[in-house]
Amino acid sequence: MSENSTSENSHPKKRVDGWAAPVSRLNADSVPGDVTNINVTGRHITTALQGFGQMWQKTYRIRFEGAHPDPREVVRVWKEEFPSFWPKGNYFYSKGGPMQPGDVAVLNLSGPGGINAPGGKPLISTGILVVYADDDSFSFVTPEGHILAGMNTFSAYEENGAVYAQVQALIRASDPLYEILFRLGLGNKMEDDFWMETIKNLATRFGANGTRTLTRVCVDSGVQWSKAKNIWHNAAIRTTLHHIASPVRWVLRKVGGK
Repeated sequence: MSENSTSENSHPKKRVDGWAAPVSRLNADSVPGDVTNINVTGRHITTALQGFGQMWQKTYRIRFEGAHPDPREVVRVWKEEFPSFWPKGNYFYSKGGPMQPGDVAVLNLSGPGGINAPGGKPLISTGILVVYADDDSFSFVTPEGHILAGMNTFSAYEENGAVYAQVQALIRASDPLYEILFRLGLGNKMEDDFWMETIKNLATRFGANGTRTLTRVCVDSGVQWSKAKNIWHNAAIRTTLHHIASPVRWVLRKVGGK
């Protein structure tokens, strides 16, 4: 898998405490030509406060069995090899190397069961911004148009003689269309399957089996109707339109080259 992307600067500034410096808009212009790179550059970041749907706090956790790595080593490897733990058919294009505060990545995501658009193109092209990273954890937030508005935090720790790795998410569906998918159960299943498989793959990397658990708490059962307009940036819709327009862009390139 090729990986390449940049934030607003070639060498993103970061705060001493591990937090990324504030940015007004994201920039991810340097990716391979075969990557669907839309819905990232120029977008603002979003937190759960800017989303539309019900707010959820989720924790995906795995207890390492058969191995006892140092938690900081787990986090180090997770940051360096992050894309390799994702379910097949989903791609994460960053600048390469360990995740650093301020890094921007482009995501090419498949649908349920690894379904892609015709020609193997992703169903959704979106991205993330790494807002925090240190030896114990790292976190990223989503841009406008992403399926979810919010933040995911990845960490590892030791408890009662066992090592655990976990993904903690504070999220809500970005717009009414995504919220419908979550109300139907499709959105939750996709999200939960994705991270449960990721932490399983992480444990396997260390030669461990694992007992996985998922806790889900609805923090706010209401929706924010003032955020319904977020659908304008919906990455799934925009990615679909981008693929449909591919023949037109091809013709325009040919005409422009004459």
